[in-house]
Amino acid sequence: MVDLTKYRNIGIFAHVDAGKTTTTERILKLTGKIHKLGEVHDGAATTDFMEQEQERGITIQSAATSCTWDDHRMNIIDTPGHVDFTIEVYRSLKVLDGGIGVFCGSGGVEPQSETNWRYANESKVARVIFVNKLDRIGADFYRVVDQIEKVLAANPLVMTLPIGIEDDFVGVVDLLTRKAWVWDASGDPTKYDIQEPPADMADLIEKWRQKLIETAVEQDDDIMERYLEEKEPSVDEIKFCIRKGTIALDFFPTYCGSAFKNKGVQPVLNAVVDYLPDPTEVTPQPEIDLEGNETGNVAIVDPDKPLRALAFKIMDDRFGALTFIRIYSGFIEKGTSVLNTFTGKTERIGRIVEMHADSREELSRAQAGDIVAVIGMKNVKTGHTLCDPKIPATLEPMVFPDPVISMAVAPKDKGAAEKMGIALGKMIAEDPSFRVETDEDSGETILKGMGELHLDIKVDILKRTHGVEVSVGKPQVAYRETITKRVEDVYVHKKQTGGAGQFAKIDYVLEPGEVGSGFEFESKVTGGNVPREFWPAVQKGFVKNMVRGVLAGFPCLDFKVTLMDGAYHPVDSSAIAYELAAGAAYRQSMPKAGPQLMEPIMRVDVYTPDDHVGDVIGDLNRRRGMIKSQEAGATGVRIKAECPLSDMFGYIGDLRTITSGRGQFSMEFAHYMACPKNVADEVIKETLARNK
Repeated sequence: MVDLTKYRNIGIFAHVDAGKTTTTERILKLTGKIHKLGEVHDGAATTDFMEQEQERGITIQSAATSCTWDDHRMNIIDTPGHVDFTIEVYRSLKVLDGGIGVFCGSGGVEPQSETNWRYANESKVARVIFVNKLDRIGADFYRVVDQIEKVLAANPLVMTLPIGIEDDFVGVVDLLTRKAWVWDASGDPTKYDIQEPPADMADLIEKWRQKLIETAVEQDDDIMERYLEEKEPSVDEIKFCIRKGTIALDFFPTYCGSAFKNKGVQPVLNAVVDYLPDPTEVTPQPEIDLEGNETGNVAIVDPDKPLRALAFKIMDDRFGALTFIRIYSGFIEKGTSVLNTFTGKTERIGRIVEMHADSREELSRAQAGDIVAVIGMKNVKTGHTLCDPKIPATLEPMVFPDPVISMAVAPKDKGAAEKMGIALGKMIAEDPSFRVETDEDSGETILKGMGELHLDIKVDILKRTHGVEVSVGKPQVAYRETITKRVEDVYVHKKQTGGAGQFAKIDYVLEPGEVGSGFEFESKVTGGNVPREFWPAVQKGFVKNMVRGVLAGFPCLDFKVTLMDGAYHPVDSSAIAYELAAGAAYRQSMPKAGPQLMEPIMRVDVYTPDDHVGDVIGDLNRRRGMIKSQEAGATGVRIKAECPLSDMFGYIGDLRTITSGRGQFSMEFAHYMACPKNVADEVIKETLARNK
């Protein structure tokens, strides 16, 4: 029997370029999982195994690997930092028990760090913090700690202090033991001495150690009482308090170092073992019924309980489809059958493998607390629950955002059309934030995603991984339509073709809804003029038609329909007649209700050196951007703004030109907003011309 208290399921997440993948490499080296270090900038990192990742030096998909430290087993997921792949972070956090938040020592709390931190808060994941790159010019550990407090509203519990900074960074002081870890210049992470800290740091060490103890002892009344009586708690007692507070998310143990220079990673690994929860210490996953309501039952982490597992990632490779699953309770064995509660069908467990990036190790069985991949599952998608067929239950599924950008693709030759269809099917299964539709009017294949880079990578994968050459159209924005006026109207649907006819009359009100309300339907019919059983048909008629707005055919949102009255015929009225009436009523009344085009507004976070701030703000204003705030840092300025997506295409190239290649930005969807008339007229004209 495996001891679950020795398990740690952790993720490593941060902003682009904060050093997540490099930190993962160092962890794998220290735990003996790899013997030669691979560097991200050389395209040789273990967890960046896609060609696109190696070329661009960024992580695109989360990679899973396992290793051992201090007789504890760690399942580690290295996640992407780029905002277009946030979905990978979100779904990884969903199945993890703890995490390491990596921050850049000079960049500090960067845009994507905030998004990832928010996701981790929503998923209630305990974290330790690693302030990396302290060997960099402009690095300042204390400034980053301050930013974590102010920007993330988090409570960092400083556990180590840096000895030296930038080129003089040689090691760290462990505040609990008051000992210095000093690495030599060889670059070997195992070559270090534990010695007395520099004398000139004595006051600083005592100040931060006192702060650490005062924060920690609040977790236990007895220890706190003794501390107030000036009896200092033992190191084990302080560790007990830190573990309790970390799991409760009251604070986050904070470490420092330079992963690239191999300094400061061991204390982080010790912290994962000492302070992050094992699978039995986190809040159990709630079980839900078919309607999505919680049943009150939870998946208790115990191999002897019925099987409950969540598929959180599908990956297609040369051996077939891999389904990554987190087992919450029970166990799975090779050759047994499990029930997929989403499809209602059973699936056979073929091969179970433990992943190490893109290599694997065969297993015959896996149990509660494990993160493994299963080969050969046919109909399992991300977010599906696998369970014991005799005792079925569903775990809370994942919710994915809607795409905001689309582009048309076409295979370059006829033979590639079928190949493209198969490839796109596999890619949709792998990435729930990627959608594919066929335009009914033009027959074009439309790819939809979270940003330019997202779709760019997808086209690249089509070309290289699946060998499908495609020609690509211009990226298109996902506009929406809404209404601005209240309209009272009547529609009568009559059809007589011999025998029973069709009859439905509806009196209704169409009115604008609150922003973000979607579609609402209400019936105020009294006296049975429209029988109650036909109300859903009226609602269905409107819902079916709202996917095409009257201005340019974009989906319509944020409006309310109230059924006021109507009439029916005892013989000729039917659900289909009312549904058709509602569809025609939508087309009749929408043009009268002041239809308006809505455009997606993006939350843009730009980092620029001081001497280019004016140019960057001027450029954002030219793109119809609203500047929300400016924050000066040690090495530059962060500008937060809201900009229409349509004006942000190609922004990274322009930003690099303005800032001599030193600017960075991240962008995520914020909300929809009414389009200015001149922009709306242009979009409608273009869209109608394209759809002819």
